[in-house]
Amino acid sequence: MLPRARQHWPYYLTEGVSLACFVVGSGLATLLATHPASPVARALPAHPLAHRAAVGLLVAGVISALAYNPWGQRSGAHFNPAVTLGFWQLGRISGADAGAYLLAQVAGAAAGAALLHLAVGRWLAHPAIHHLLTQPKPEPGGTALAWGAEFVITGGLMLVLLVALHSPALQKATGALVAALLAVYITLEAPLSGMSLNPARSLGTALLAGEFRGLWVYWTAPPLAAWLAVVGWKWRRGHPLARALRPGPGPVSFGGTTPPHYPDPNPKA
Repeated sequence: MLPRARQHWPYYLTEGVSLACFVVGSGLATLLATHPASPVARALPAHPLAHRAAVGLLVAGVISALAYNPWGQRSGAHFNPAVTLGFWQLGRISGADAGAYLLAQVAGAAAGAALLHLAVGRWLAHPAIHHLLTQPKPEPGGTALAWGAEFVITGGLMLVLLVALHSPALQKATGALVAALLAVYITLEAPLSGMSLNPARSLGTALLAGEFRGLWVYWTAPPLAAWLAVVGWKWRRGHPLARALRPGPGPVSFGGTTPPHYPDPNPKA
């Protein structure tokens, strides 16, 4: 473990810092597009759909910037424990590195949430923002709805990643495809579950707000969905007919680099 950590710590740091940047960037996007005091929010149509669409577009820009910058690409640009679990199941990252990624992601999300609270905490407390928490609806059936929605959207995200990363025509566009999918999810799915997809992100904001209602939803549904998506993908590609019809190349990283495993011991920075 220690020799691996000494060799791979820059990748763990990349994941942590990137998650912190994502939490800060997505939080500021939410403030700009939804807080009543924001000139951007006031300029948008009054319908909530317009505000969610604006948040989605801004968050898509944030995730694209993180995924395509050379530094972020070095770690494979997971930025999400559920995605890391999926790549572990795919055999593209060792268990030790996956565990270190998880710790770095959680620490980064918590650090990003802390920075937001230090900088704009009084605006985060507004009911329209509610400290950026992702929580199920409080009414009966809200928790089941949130769990099912998180399971579906995370499975969809993982399948998009798998298809794009195994397609020579789509590999370089993987980050853009994921960003576009996040924008759609935020616009259309957010009312169902808060649109987390990311256990670390949900935990980071919950820690700072001191509210943990329904947090288990975001730590069970996304990881399970990502893991099952990869299991299904491997089974389908491993079927003799699938191998004959769809040989395809091996997977590459989210950001567009092609290391044999994540993280790349010899990154091209």
